[in-house]
Amino acid sequence: MQVPMLDLKAEYRYMKADIDAAIAKCLDHQHWILGPEVKELEEKIAAYLSAKHCVGCSSGTEAIVLALRALAIKTTGKEYFERKHLIATTPFTFTATGDAILRAGATPVFVDIDPRTFNLDIVQLKACVEKTSGVVGIIPVHLFGRPCEMDKVMMIAASKKIFVVEDIAQAFGAQYQGRKLGAIGDLGCFSFFPSKNLGGFGDAGMVSTGDPQLHDLVRMLTKHGGKDKYNVDHIGYNARLDTLQAAILLVKLKHIDDFNARRRAIALRYNEGLKDVPGVTTPEIIDGHVVHQYTVRVGNRDQVQADLKTAGVQSMVYYPFPLHTMKVFKDNGARIFGSLANAEKASLEVMSLPIEPLQTREATEAVIAVLSKSV
Repeated sequence: MQVPMLDLKAEYRYMKADIDAAIAKCLDHQHWILGPEVKELEEKIAAYLSAKHCVGCSSGTEAIVLALRALAIKTTGKEYFERKHLIATTPFTFTATGDAILRAGATPVFVDIDPRTFNLDIVQLKACVEKTSGVVGIIPVHLFGRPCEMDKVMMIAASKKIFVVEDIAQAFGAQYQGRKLGAIGDLGCFSFFPSKNLGGFGDAGMVSTGDPQLHDLVRMLTKHGGKDKYNVDHIGYNARLDTLQAAILLVKLKHIDDFNARRRAIALRYNEGLKDVPGVTTPEIIDGHVVHQYTVRVGNRDQVQADLKTAGVQSMVYYPFPLHTMKVFKDNGARIFGSLANAEKASLEVMSLPIEPLQTREATEAVIAVLSKSV
């Protein structure tokens, strides 16, 4: 049996008629730039999140850049932050989170993770914000679909009057204490990369916010920096959300809660099947967790991955290199707060297993059986 990490062909077949109809509608109206589907998607996602405003954009990476640029303009009166402005975040995430901080002119300060959750260690985050001069904001990453402890993050931020930008690239639909992620921080940033819980047929993203000024700034920045493209106010980007992607995402949005529930059910079955397997540490599945990736810890990862591959089971490592070890961050002055030992250890042990929403019970049981024999 072959068990893929994700089967996008199966997902397309599952909703083929609706997707084909949505594409055909775009072919008929030919409004490829900021067509009606873009506004409709923004409004529907805003309602889904209970957020006041949403702005579609070209990718999840650009979403973070746009959010930070808007904050720089609002809080400093300048187009970009300066390198003296520090933004606290995790080193155990995709490169885009830290890269966006650099692109917005600021400097990342990396804080260690909680080894149980893979998210920011709240104790270390609090110490960093209190003891480090120049911290202007926090970017909590809801890694693998698990919500960060946002009540504590927001309290830390409020105590120092600094901003919070949620990186929700892997957690669309997740919630914390009854509130959807993306409606808690000052801004929320989403990726609709094809492999995400809500994924398009290419790059796409979105920014959510409850602040009308930040909303206006983000929207201008997506369109070259102005309300009038021939008379702009800011250094902007061509970062609009494609009409075609919006049309596809509108179809897939209808299935998001069902697909997230399916992911969660698979994760719970993995946990049950692997709970007594020596050498495997399974993730805690908490309320609001949408399980973008089902990530275990194993001590002999390379051998286990090889065994899985031989048996036809795909697996992935997210992420083999913490950000603070990368040349781009070393060369551009990234800061480190305390020890990042938990992030470094996780990078050597984590491994993600298949968790396709349409994955069969037979496939799930096969993964459990293979992994049980491999460790």
